[in-house]
Amino acid sequence: MAPCVELHPVNPQPRLVAQAVAVLRAGGLLVYPTDTCYALGCMIAAREAQERLRRIRQLDAQHDFSLLFSSISQMAEYAKLNDRAYALLRKALPGPYTFILPATKDVPRRLADPRKRSIGVRIPDTPVCERLITDLGEPLMSSTLQLPGADAPLTDPDEICEVLGGQVDMVLLSGVGGVRCSTVVDLLEWPPRTLREGAGDLRSLGLGVVVP
Repeated sequence: MAPCVELHPVNPQPRLVAQAVAVLRAGGLLVYPTDTCYALGCMIAAREAQERLRRIRQLDAQHDFSLLFSSISQMAEYAKLNDRAYALLRKALPGPYTFILPATKDVPRRLADPRKRSIGVRIPDTPVCERLITDLGEPLMSSTLQLPGADAPLTDPDEICEVLGGQVDMVLLSGVGGVRCSTVVDLLEWPPRTLREGAGDLRSLGLGVVVP
């Protein structure tokens, strides 16, 4: 069974964060809390961990993962930002939003949308994610911890440990998780299109149209 550890939500313990970073750098798969739901995460280069993630969630090879960052400057290495996109991201992030942006050449082709060469990017508003990604030194590939056939993500820490403890390499816990996923906004064209309304406040961004 994978170790299940409790992180302080405001001041995550450096020793535990270091253990999680070591697991990631070894090609491992984590469960960890975000500002919306619990998620599964691994490094971009960790192909075996990505395959395990797909098996856990029963996702096909065409399903896109999000990349989580600690800052907009780090994000700019992987996503192309024009002035309008940068201004919107400065307003919205960190926060419960996923933005679809053109991928840079640093993003492997297998991770970007094959037709649009786009990626989904996030900066969660939580010290746990900020510390984990900062110490890792590169983005975290992420997918919501919602199991096949379930109507909502897993939220209870005890259930998460029981169900996922034998399928991942480490479980990071920080209280009961949320059930609303991030709001997804497409910035490939202007004006932006809201593809999924989730935990984010669309009105605060001047957005309000949800595309089916």
